[in-house]
Amino acid sequence: ASLCRLVSAAHSHTRGDPYLTWQAVQQHHEGVVALLTPDSEPGRLLAADRPWRADAAVRPWRALFGRWLAMAVTCHHRPAGHRHSLAAAARTVRWARENHLPVVVTNAVRHLDRADAPVADILDASRLLVPLRSTRLEHANGEAFLKSSEDMAQVAEEIARAAGERDRHRLVADTVHLAEFCALQPERDLGLGEVFVPELDVLVDHPVTDPVREATALLWQRCRSARPRRYDGGELRAAEERLAAEMRTIEHLGFAGYFLTVAEVVDMIRAEGVRVAARGSGAGSLVNHLLGISGVDPMRHGLLMERFLSPLRRMLPDIDIDVESARRTEMYDRIFERFGHERVACVAMMETYRVRHAVRDVGRALGMPAAEIDALAKSFPHVRARYARSALQDLPELRSSTFGRLAAEGTLDRFLTLVESLDGLPRHVALHPCGVILSDLTLLDRTPTETSAAGYAMSQFDKHDVEHMGFLKLDVLGVRMQSAMAYALEEIERTEGVQVELDTTSLDDPATYELIRTTHTLGCFQIESPGQRELIGKFAPEYFSDLIIDISLFRPGPVKSDMVTPFLRARQ
Repeated sequence: ASLCRLVSAAHSHTRGDPYLTWQAVQQHHEGVVALLTPDSEPGRLLAADRPWRADAAVRPWRALFGRWLAMAVTCHHRPAGHRHSLAAAARTVRWARENHLPVVVTNAVRHLDRADAPVADILDASRLLVPLRSTRLEHANGEAFLKSSEDMAQVAEEIARAAGERDRHRLVADTVHLAEFCALQPERDLGLGEVFVPELDVLVDHPVTDPVREATALLWQRCRSARPRRYDGGELRAAEERLAAEMRTIEHLGFAGYFLTVAEVVDMIRAEGVRVAARGSGAGSLVNHLLGISGVDPMRHGLLMERFLSPLRRMLPDIDIDVESARRTEMYDRIFERFGHERVACVAMMETYRVRHAVRDVGRALGMPAAEIDALAKSFPHVRARYARSALQDLPELRSSTFGRLAAEGTLDRFLTLVESLDGLPRHVALHPCGVILSDLTLLDRTPTETSAAGYAMSQFDKHDVEHMGFLKLDVLGVRMQSAMAYALEEIERTEGVQVELDTTSLDDPATYELIRTTHTLGCFQIESPGQRELIGKFAPEYFSDLIIDISLFRPGPVKSDMVTPFLRARQ
């Protein structure tokens, strides 16, 4: 929890320039072991052979952390005077022993293999916006890689010998001891396997004594009160049986609070006059339908609950909701206001290097002319950086270009090797286009956050991490068609004085399907791609159920296994 709070505090200032204030360290140091590395103020002073000043610099750290403070030494075999030199490491060990501070050995790892050192230099140059020849860069010597235990034991022995240590194994033993002390238990310390949703008293206006039982009772009440409005006669009995089966699963998993939270968000969006609809496997849940989360009737369409939620897997199900794209960020604001900044964060997304970005950053670092870099980057298709060399060889338009000829001659070998080495590496942390996390008040104790360019707090965990952490991840997708529909309804009312209740209107209007059969469906959500327009022309849909079949056919599985052709033959 303290580490999460410290990382969040470091990123709460200027975006892209994380730093910790001493006040933040004082506020969130509980349970943390502090390592003063060669990059710390005491470490730099010792490297510069100023031990008396290091004494003063370490005092506030000792006062705050007490016995949970240690010095970390690193040896990258740099020249004497460098903070990562053998002499600096030995000097730090001697000083730490004199001052009764424990010492551990670390390699300050920056890359996986020794050969990756040039890649670290390229990334540094890109981050600082300087060429590789700049004096602002401290070029890697290849030692900051993930060394084996044997290699690190040898480094520790060299440092101990240079420091005049009698016990050559003490550095390794102390390092192992610290590592074992700091090891986390995923279930106890991170809450893996548990689920965390906003507290029930956030959703109701009375004190809550038994959250799980009261949430289940409230969910039962809301579903039962909605059932008679949607079903009657024989349908009512079938719906009662289906509801009881789903509620048994929800009670078994303890997920009642999850459904109530999502329903609260959907109700809130509707109250703002924004169009909203659920998509995906959540439409197979009768509970979702009765709560108003999904407008699709799973009874009528024979949809299965188990694809959405099953007692065989205890992880929060995924509900995606579509809102008007023009008002998506407005809905983000409402969610933050409703549940509070301590319970809500957006999901982060790691943008990684593809070929065009890699070409630009490597070219800039190597000092190539800007116009030349730009022309080369634009000549590549949108492919992964690892395919740069093969693209120059295989694509005729690139092979015959100046760059293609230079590559064939071997002139661009170093450049292309560096471009390909950036493939898949992180370039930028961005806001996920739709993911919003909702949790209880422990959210910021279990995920570090930083501020996005748009000003939203976003978890540093990606969409897969947050699911493992048991957070409620709600995908609030902005759909342009929803905005177009809302605009059309407003214009009809403005120009004709007619209020169209779209959600209760029949979906089988003959004129609409006549228009769809012309294949003039550009701008129509899910049936506008070239492949879909071709399929619709051959399919000739007449009812809404035909569109369901059409969209189901246009998926990777049916297309690759050629299910489309036999279906169309039978259809016609």
